[in-house]
Amino acid sequence: MTEQTDRPTALDLPMVDPLPDATAKYFSVCQDKLGMVPNVLRAYAFDIAKLNAFTAMYNDLMLGDSGLTKLEREMIAVVVSSTNRCWYCQVAHGAAVRELSGDPVLGERMVMNYRTADLSPRQRGMLDFAVKLTEASAKVEEADRQALRDVGFSDRDIFDIASVAGFFNMTNRVASAVDMRPNPEYHAQAR
Repeated sequence: MTEQTDRPTALDLPMVDPLPDATAKYFSVCQDKLGMVPNVLRAYAFDIAKLNAFTAMYNDLMLGDSGLTKLEREMIAVVVSSTNRCWYCQVAHGAAVRELSGDPVLGERMVMNYRTADLSPRQRGMLDFAVKLTEASAKVEEADRQALRDVGFSDRDIFDIASVAGFFNMTNRVASAVDMRPNPEYHAQAR
């Protein structure tokens, strides 16, 4: 069992053994760049097709071309995860906000209550929209999209905001359902 507990977690699912060469290489790159293999990847490694689908979507949304900065995308991840109370993503993506912004206070505020942070109107509008999508997606109206346009977002940007928010709503639910836990290393990063 993992992390000093007697109950099973997602990390107790057996990984494919041996890992395919491409997966082993990806895990090695993670180890070299991050100093760890994120537990979310280990959790998905029981099914390589699921792992590949997860990483392809994550890499496209979080690292691909977008009118949103990497910091803005991480801010969405944290605020959605905070709304959903997803411990894994609050910790992991809170660390990313701290690192990308160079501001440990901003990372903590995103986790605890983004409304207390010193945000630009663009960032505040983006995060308010992401929260509305998380809490009441059926209530999103044209006025909500127009509010984003009014602070400088294009329709493509709005699609990206919605896609990042939607992805983290899905992953938050999976993480909560299977008791996915953050790597201990995340807690000390960028402080």
